[in-house]
Amino acid sequence: MSQLTGKHILIAIPKNQFDENELIPLQDMLKKEGAHVLTLSKNGQEAVGMQKTRITPDGRIIDWNIQPTHHGKYDAVVVLGGKGAPKSLWDDPILPQILTDHFRADKVVAGIGLGVAVLARAGLLQAEASAPEDEKVLEELNQVSVDRSDEPVTQMEKVITGKGAISVSEFASALIDYLSPQ
Repeated sequence: MSQLTGKHILIAIPKNQFDENELIPLQDMLKKEGAHVLTLSKNGQEAVGMQKTRITPDGRIIDWNIQPTHHGKYDAVVVLGGKGAPKSLWDDPILPQILTDHFRADKVVAGIGLGVAVLARAGLLQAEASAPEDEKVLEELNQVSVDRSDEPVTQMEKVITGKGAISVSEFASALIDYLSPQ
């Protein structure tokens, strides 16, 4: 039996300019372990990645709780990065609510690459977080008094952060380990 059978994971992606080097390996690793992975974006329409990969998300972020394949809380909510994250995810009014709601329900919340800033804006990061060396992300971390870690992945209880595509394998492994039955 796969480690994540029966687990539901929500991945929020930018509506365009998502990082396919984060998304595709992450989805593949989670699905290989048996997780049901749902990908949502702001508008739910076809998204074009930074390398021109086209995907159609499963729906819109605003409809996170009325998906035909899952009702209720997800076992993990992941915010993906990419050049489009600052424009379509950082100021999304619904995403911080989803993250906070899941955090309070003792579920995993995670961000990778430029998606880490959404966790900072939601007030879910403490002490340090792994994030890319991006000036705007560093500003977001500084505003909430969080230091950028040099580690590829940082885990503080149920909050997992990753630097980006270079750390996607380790990031996925941290999610899988946390969600796997003990």
